[in-house]
Amino acid sequence: MPRRSEPPTRPAKAAARPAAAKPAAAKPAVAKTVAAKTPRARVLAAIRAIPAGSVAGYGVVARRAGLPGRARMVARILSENDDTSLPWHRVLRSDGRIAFPPDSEGHAEQTQRLRAEGVTVENGRVRDLRKAESDLDTMLWAPPRR
Repeated sequence: MPRRSEPPTRPAKAAARPAAAKPAAAKPAVAKTVAAKTPRARVLAAIRAIPAGSVAGYGVVARRAGLPGRARMVARILSENDDTSLPWHRVLRSDGRIAFPPDSEGHAEQTQRLRAEGVTVENGRVRDLRKAESDLDTMLWAPPRR
């Protein structure tokens, strides 16, 4: 057997533990907070929070989910969604227009769903979107009335 020119290295000594050291306590099971959710879960929760008869823009949904400036992410998440209970039809472009092409099935379905909830849709656009958004914010985030 050939001889190695370097002496073998010894493993480092383990640090001595104090005799009274206790094992780390297990973390309590706490419900995940909004900040701990994935961005997708936060976006879906923000969409579910839009009440019937109200609408919100993609950017507004992103801000409510704690993701300002991520309107395109909201659109992508909605495009990949297969949950039929999600009120996707309440999310519009910032100018109040429906994002589907005017002659598509998606456009017709979104218009029908919005009208069924009492939202006025004219030529593929919801008028007074800003007013609807501010009313929703007031309803969700205003201090309780006494």
